[in-house]
Amino acid sequence: MNLKLVSFLLLFVFLTMSCQTDVQPKAKAFLDLNYPDNSYKQLNTNCHFYFDVNELVKIDQSKNYDQCSFDIVYPQMDATIFFSYKKVNNNLRELLSDAQKLPLKHTIKADAIEVDVYSNDETNTYGNFYEVEGDAASQAQFYLTDSVNHFVTASIYFKTRPNYDSILPAAAYLKKDLKRMVESLRWTK
Repeated sequence: MNLKLVSFLLLFVFLTMSCQTDVQPKAKAFLDLNYPDNSYKQLNTNCHFYFDVNELVKIDQSKNYDQCSFDIVYPQMDATIFFSYKKVNNNLRELLSDAQKLPLKHTIKADAIEVDVYSNDETNTYGNFYEVEGDAASQAQFYLTDSVNHFVTASIYFKTRPNYDSILPAAAYLKKDLKRMVESLRWTK
């Protein structure tokens, strides 16, 4: 074959192919990051407290917790709030220490941990609310106590590998619910 002919054919093929547009597959779906408005109902328990929960949740007591410790499950987000109750029995210092250590376990992966002190003299409720930023296992948690009889903790966990950018919208939605729990929790006599 002649060198001119080969060069001509290569140039022809190159020009023909370069005029075509790249075909990109159409995305089948996008992530649905729109969540329904937070709507609450009161969760009455046979325990020493009650508080508001999102109407979308399911309460799961199947893990052999006592009746006052349970999981608050968000099926559509694959997320759970682990809620735990303990009776204060001359062990408030120990309960506070354990609750304050829990957020510190996330410092390895967390970019920041913000603490808001919560104090409500009318409801006799005191505690801390922790917001965790970064690829930590839990994005928010709190503890509350009346300092005499009752102590509760709660923390958010997703059933996925922590990737802060990916779970940020869901974490923000759940943080609102967690804050509502803190603000609405009341001790019963």
